[in-house]
Amino acid sequence: MRFEDLALLLTPERLPYQSGVERLDDGVLHVAVLTRMPGVSPEMIAWWFGEYMQTTEHYRRWHPRDHVWMSWEDKRPGTHIGAKHLVHEYIGGRLNKLSIGFVPPEEFFADSLANAPGALAICARPGRLDLPIDVGRMVHLALPTDYGCELHSRFWLGYVKSRNGSKWPEAIGSRPWLRRRLASMTFGRALAVHCHEEMSTLAGFLPELYASEA
Repeated sequence: MRFEDLALLLTPERLPYQSGVERLDDGVLHVAVLTRMPGVSPEMIAWWFGEYMQTTEHYRRWHPRDHVWMSWEDKRPGTHIGAKHLVHEYIGGRLNKLSIGFVPPEEFFADSLANAPGALAICARPGRLDLPIDVGRMVHLALPTDYGCELHSRFWLGYVKSRNGSKWPEAIGSRPWLRRRLASMTFGRALAVHCHEEMSTLAGFLPELYASEA
C-alpha cells in the first residue's frame, strides 16, 4: 500500500493484507503490523504517548530487551504532537539512534479521520538522531473494537527529508536505488517483529497502569 492510500486503513477489512512487508515500485519499503490489544482503548494509547511515558524506565518497560534509552525534545504537557522522541533501540540486533518527530494527524490523513469516530492516529516522521534527516513516515492507528482496539502500525521507509531546510537530502534520497539501500527487506521484517512485540507488551500492562495512574 502506498502512503497516498493511507485513508484505506480506516476500513482495514478492505485491505489485501494487514501485516507484511513489501517493496513499492518507487523503492519505498512498506511495513504493516496489526496488533490486537484486549482491554486497551485509543484513549489509553494517547495517554501513554502524550502524558505518561517520560523516562527511560518507562520506555524500557515498553520493550525490555530492545529499548535502551529515551528523551524528549520540544515536549508540551499532555500531548506528543510537535515533540521529538529521541530514542536508542535495537531492531534486528542492530542499535538504532532515532529522532521521531510527531506531527498532527491531519498532516497525513487530511479530514478522513472525521469518518472514524473514536479512532486515534499517532503520526510521525522517523529520522536519524545523529543527522538532521528524516527517513520515513509512521502511523499507529487505533480503531476501537468490542474487546479493546486494533492497532494498525504502518511504516513507509525511504521518504528522505532534511530537518534543517537543506534541499539535497530529499533530491538524492528519492532515488529508488538509494531507497532500497536505506531500508532492506531484512530490516523491514525485523521492524515488523519489533513493533508487534512492543505493542503486545504495552497491551499487557497498559490497562492496569492507566487505571492506577490516569
